[in-house]
Amino acid sequence: MTDQTELRLPALEIVQGHNRTFYSFAVDGKLLSKFATVSRIRRDGDDLVAGYQRPEVFSHISEIRNYIESRDPLLPNAIVLAFDQRVRFVPADAGQSSYSRWGTLIIPLTDEDETTSKPGLIVDGQQRAAAIREARIDSFPICATAFIANDDREQREQFILVNSTKPLPKGLIYELLPTTEMKLPALLQRRRFPAQLLSRLNSDGESPLKGKIRTPTTPSGVVQDNSILKMLENSLSDGVLYRYRDAITNDPDVDSMLKVVKAFWKAASTVFPKAWGLPPAKSRLMHGAGIIAMGYLMDAIGERFRDVGVPHEEQFRHDLLPLVEVCRWTDGYWDFGPGVKRKWNEVQNTPKDIQMLANYLMVQYKALVWSRPHTRE
Repeated sequence: MTDQTELRLPALEIVQGHNRTFYSFAVDGKLLSKFATVSRIRRDGDDLVAGYQRPEVFSHISEIRNYIESRDPLLPNAIVLAFDQRVRFVPADAGQSSYSRWGTLIIPLTDEDETTSKPGLIVDGQQRAAAIREARIDSFPICATAFIANDDREQREQFILVNSTKPLPKGLIYELLPTTEMKLPALLQRRRFPAQLLSRLNSDGESPLKGKIRTPTTPSGVVQDNSILKMLENSLSDGVLYRYRDAITNDPDVDSMLKVVKAFWKAASTVFPKAWGLPPAKSRLMHGAGIIAMGYLMDAIGERFRDVGVPHEEQFRHDLLPLVEVCRWTDGYWDFGPGVKRKWNEVQNTPKDIQMLANYLMVQYKALVWSRPHTRE
């Protein structure tokens, strides 16, 4: 079945839809490392997303390995692989139907230590593959499903579709969304553009949020990616960002949107310097409740300056300064009204608390700022 250069496996080619073809076959799991590897998610030299897999979960691998080494193990779920164009399928002369045909899948082999030149990448099943690799057994046949991808983008898209319904870290999927183009399930489709804005906010050199949003490739960030996404989604829906779209095509004006968000958070960082950049446990400004509530304030200030175009940093700063005395981001008590006082760190990332904080900031802003004349410069 094998020689030094390639693996020939009986396989079933299956056609789904008009342009989708995949292959189902059995292979010794101990051979996976000779033709497939894992593409770890990371940032490359240009700060762009590369790869797509999360790190191995060693405790999970250990559990699977122990099971594989038991008396009668059974792993019926198929591992999903993405092959490059070096993998070929040769159909057999017989055994065809309108949507499938038998044949031979020809897979080039490489040394186990090589990682960049392998023809296959594991899209789903990396923990199982690692457990089989580490298990003290001679062989372990497994089911595999594979497709041949044209490029890295198609691999990422299939990875998202395969894993979006599984309990994977949502941050991993959100960070990959901007690199995709195909139609996605409704929730992911809605989050793709906000995820694109988030990626720019977290990587652009002049962004006040650069490196501060926690993602799989920026684990040192202090602000949860989901909080930023929610803030952006709210504004895109019916806030200041909604205005920056082409009147004819409805295409978003990405540069103007980023200019607004960067200007607002730069202003916030200078108006509330003691609360800026701290972990959420030490600053409610960087907490989910603070991020989302401040997003509503960004929209309100944008509305006040609606007739002057894109608000700039100084205009945001001018409108935020009067709120310094009524905000309790790092100490003291929030005074939310008669009989409703909350210690600064008792505000939680729940819909009720977010709405209470947002209402408070809006009431204070309307009372202290809204009716004042504003500068057009």
